[in-house]
Amino acid sequence: QVQLVESGGGLVQAGGSLRLSCAASGRTFSSYTMGWFRQAPGKEREFAAAINWSGGATNYADSVKGRFTISRDNAKNMVYLQMNSLKPEDTAVYYCAADDRGYWSGNYQWRTYNYWGQGTQVTVSS
Repeated sequence: QVQLVESGGGLVQAGGSLRLSCAASGRTFSSYTMGWFRQAPGKEREFAAAINWSGGATNYADSVKGRFTISRDNAKNMVYLQMNSLKPEDTAVYYCAADDRGYWSGNYQWRTYNYWGQGTQVTVSS
């Protein structure tokens, strides 16, 4: 069983930055595809970013492209989401997700992931 623990959420002013962290269990973490999704109240869960096993391939939703950066440190079993130029529209609960099968095709669909973190709240004020 893969366990994911997120941290780093909070309140930030529009235009500011925040970095989310996701700590993952598993000795084969370096083979996992990892992703970040977000869900605002009353809205569907939406894709934000994904990264393949090595970090050599990434994919971003158009809504965050150029502002968010996903990265990973396999030696530490950590995945990060650096969020810059934050907008009020970015306000949501952010979830870390893992696919321990390591499949990579951009991984923008939530159904491709089989493990999820508890979520961390990000609130961007005007």
